[in-house]
Parts: sequence; structure tokens; C-alpha cells
Amino acid sequence: MGALTELISGFATALTPTNLLYAFIGVLLGTAIGVLPGIGPAMTIALLLPITYGIDDPVPAFIMFAGIYYGGMYGGSTTSILLNTPGESASVVTAIEGNKMAKRGRAAQALATAAIGSFVAGTIGTLLVALLAPAVVRLAVQLGAPDLFAIMVLAFVAVTSVLGSSRVRGFASLLLGLTIGLIGIDGVTGQQRLTYGIPQLADGIDVVVVAVGLFAVGEALWVAAHLRRNAAGVIPTGRARMGREDWGRSWKPWLRGTAVGFPFGAVPAGGAELPTFLSYVMEKRLAKRPEEFGHGAIEGVAGPEATNNASAAGGLVPLLTLGLPTTATAAVLLAAFEQYGIQPGPLLLENEPELVWGLLASLFIGNAILLVLNLPLAPMWAKLLHIPRPYLYAGILFFASVGAYAVNASTVDLMVLYAIGLLGFAMRRFGLPVMPAVIGVILGPRAEVQMRRALQISDGEIGGLFNTPFALTVYAIIAILVLWPLADRFVLRRFRRPRHELHGSGPHALVELAEEIAEEDRPKATVPGGRSGAGPDTGGPSGEASKLSDDRHQRETP
Repeated sequence: MGALTELISGFATALTPTNLLYAFIGVLLGTAIGVLPGIGPAMTIALLLPITYGIDDPVPAFIMFAGIYYGGMYGGSTTSILLNTPGESASVVTAIEGNKMAKRGRAAQALATAAIGSFVAGTIGTLLVALLAPAVVRLAVQLGAPDLFAIMVLAFVAVTSVLGSSRVRGFASLLLGLTIGLIGIDGVTGQQRLTYGIPQLADGIDVVVVAVGLFAVGEALWVAAHLRRNAAGVIPTGRARMGREDWGRSWKPWLRGTAVGFPFGAVPAGGAELPTFLSYVMEKRLAKRPEEFGHGAIEGVAGPEATNNASAAGGLVPLLTLGLPTTATAAVLLAAFEQYGIQPGPLLLENEPELVWGLLASLFIGNAILLVLNLPLAPMWAKLLHIPRPYLYAGILFFASVGAYAVNASTVDLMVLYAIGLLGFAMRRFGLPVMPAVIGVILGPRAEVQMRRALQISDGEIGGLFNTPFALTVYAIIAILVLWPLADRFVLRRFRRPRHELHGSGPHALVELAEEIAEEDRPKATVPGGRSGAGPDTGGPSGEASKLSDDRHQRETP
């Protein structure tokens, strides 16, 4: 009951008029920015991070961040449904059925089930965070330097395993982030590293500059390079509401999605791509009308959207208790903590109880504001999608530049911002995921500190890095993550090639696989005589088309 008592005291903090105003502003800004094409919640928070620099008290600042967090999550689902343009990889599964619902004239119902599902999953997930956080902290305070270093190595390996189409590219991105994190003065020897004689780099590169450069500037340059491509037309939407049948088909996927998403979010570097795909497949298998999948099934929106938001809530557990970000959005939030000189970890609940419990309480309030605000304003958010992209991304570059300059009022930071922005553009060009780089910048220096501390305790013996049962367990998990693909590939080559190998890997492959699964149970058109148009036939147009389709499938399938 101690956690519930602390949560009630957090509501006393979050329900003050000032903090309520900040929560409302955060939800409004987060939704307005997150609803724009190609802008996910991580980029939304990175772009709006400099706004809080004038707020001296961190409590209202992070309450506003909570609103931006969930507002950006909902904004990403809006673009997925209306434009088939997910703001992040975790929203791509929502677009499969959501955009088809919109094309059938059911955009209002798709937006409503996304909003209500986000509220249900976010509320349950936040309650679980409040209940689990103290228990995780009790475990975390018993961990030593070898254990903490092992956890960070697990985060490095896991984040490169679940993102991108190649582990090599994931590790390359991580290496770039670790290199940027090394810039500055070595805390042990006092020597400058990778500063090239520039005094302004002696303190290292600010994490905010790195986040804004990789996300905002890199994305703006990437989109600007592809502006000649025709954008999809905006689908009009009416009032976001659901009928009785929609409610009956959505409430179970909301609960199942929450149960699937939260554990994946709570695992360091778990991400939300895999659980949203699993939720989609599960809803497809459990649906009473599986033939609607691929044509706009509301269960295919309710389940993945709830999973996405539950995973986002679960990501707060390792962020607040261990200081480990599991997503790019959590990594930007960690950068916000560092801006206020606050160190997330086992002592955060003890040192900053008002901030932590006020933040968790504000997540409940922000969820309620999000639901009340976005259901009637869905048509207005759709109109924002008409903004021409040249003006949109020019504005993003402007605000990113102002925000980076405001960090230290240094022109060097501005030049570093655009250098990192060019790096982010190059990473997108060559398919390198951005999140491992951000994780490397933030966790790299911390991992170095814990590694050196463990080696000092063991008098330089390498065995000091894995001399505890907890560290050995973590390294065993790391070994499984590294070796499993090799064993899996060996087994697959000897027995069979599963369907997903034909599509490659990564979030886009998951979407293709989900669409193929949805295609399986589509009703086949019948032809006179009771035969199926897709079945075997020796004559007639239908049979000839089937034979040609089978021949083409055999040629295209290895």
C-alpha cells in the first residue's frame, strides 16, 4: 500500500492549477506536433525540449513532458490512420488496418478506438509502473558496479538486435554514438579526448544537441531530399466516435494489447515493434471475423495501439529505476533529466519523491486530458496535415536551431547540431537506425564509469566484471541474444525457410508479414458452377488466371 499512498500524494502535486496548465499545454503541443507527417514522439519531445529551459522547477517541466509524451504517441497514430505515414516504427502496424478503415469512410471510428485504447493501456500501464517501481528499486540498490555494467552491455546488445534490418548496421550506429559520447575530458586521467583542440568541446557534446540533430535535423534533411515524391492525399474525417458494435469488438483487444505491451516495454531495450506485431497476429487469430483483416478490421487498430502505449508506459520502469532508456523517446526523456541535473536510478525515488510521484500522477491526468481533447478535435488535427512540407520542415529546422543555440548560447553548438544532422541524414541514407546512436551517447560514458569502477575494485583483474551471480546471469542472456540468430539460422537451413525470411527483417518486414497473414483468410471469389476463382481449374478465364498466378508465385519464391 506504500506505493498507492505515494501515488495519492503525487496527485496532490499534479492537481495544482499550475501543474494542470502545464499538463494541458504538453498534451496540446505534443498532439499538434506529433500529428504532422513523419514526426514521431521522440522527435516531438526533442523538438520541444528547449521550451522547458525557462522553467526553473523540474516538477512542472516533467509534468509537461508527460503530456508531450502521450500527445506525441497519439499524434503518430493519427498520421498512420489518415495518411498511412507512421511517425515511428512502433506505429506501422496500426497503419495496416487503420488506413484501410479510413479509406472505407471509418476514419472517425479508427481515431476513436486509437484514442480510447491509448487511454486504457496508458492508465493500466502507469498504475503498474507505480506498483512495480519500488520493488525494482529495492533490487537495484543491491547491484554493484559489475552488475550495472552488465545491464548496460545488455542494453547495447539488445538495442542493436531489435532495430534495423541488420545487426551490423545496428552495431555501427551504436559505435557512432559511443564515439560521440567519448568527446570531452576523461574523468579519470583528465586528458582531452576527440576535442581536436576546440575548447568548447572539452565538456563534451550536449545530449540535447545530439538528440535534436539526429531526430529533427536529420529527418528534415531526409524529407527535403524526397520532396518531389507525391504525398498521399489527406482523408477527411468526421467526429471521432464509436458505435455499440465497435465497443464490443474493441474492449478485449485493448486489454490483451496492454498485457502484451507492458512486459516488452519494461525489458531494457525491448522496444514496441515486436509486441505490436504480435498483438496484430493474436487479434487476427482470435477475431470472430478474420476475413475483415486486410480490409479494415477495428481489432487490428485497437490491439496494436493499446500495445504501443502500454509498452511506452512500461518503458518508464527501467528509465526511472535503473536509468536505462528502452526506446528513443525514453532516451530523450533521459536527456531532459540530465538537463536538470537529476540522475534517474535506484536513488531517484528517495532523492526526488515529489518529482517521481507527481510525474506518475500526471500521466493519469495527461491521459484523461488527451482523451477529452482529441476526440472532438480529430477533424482539426486532420486539417494540420494540409501544411506544405517545405514550410513544415523549414519551421522544424528553425526551431531546432533556436533550441540548440539556447542550450549554451554557443555558435559551436549550432555548428555541431548541423554536423550531427548531416550524420543523421547519412544514417537514414544507408539504413542505420538512429536509436542505438542515442543510447550510445547517453549510456556510453556511464558504462565506462561502471567498468572502471569494477576494475578498480578488483585491482585490474578482468574477472571483476563478472564476479557476481547477477552479472553472470545477465551475460548468459547476452550470449543467448548474440548466438540465437546463428543457431536459428542453422536450424532453418536444415529444415525449412519460414515465410518471414522472404521479406527480410525489421519493422517493414513485420508489416509485410502481417499483411500476408491478413491476406490468407480473405474470401475467395466464386465462379459459375460453384468453383472458387482461386482454386484449380483446367479451363476458363478464372482457371487460366489461377494458373498464371501459381506460375508467377513459383518464379518469385526462392
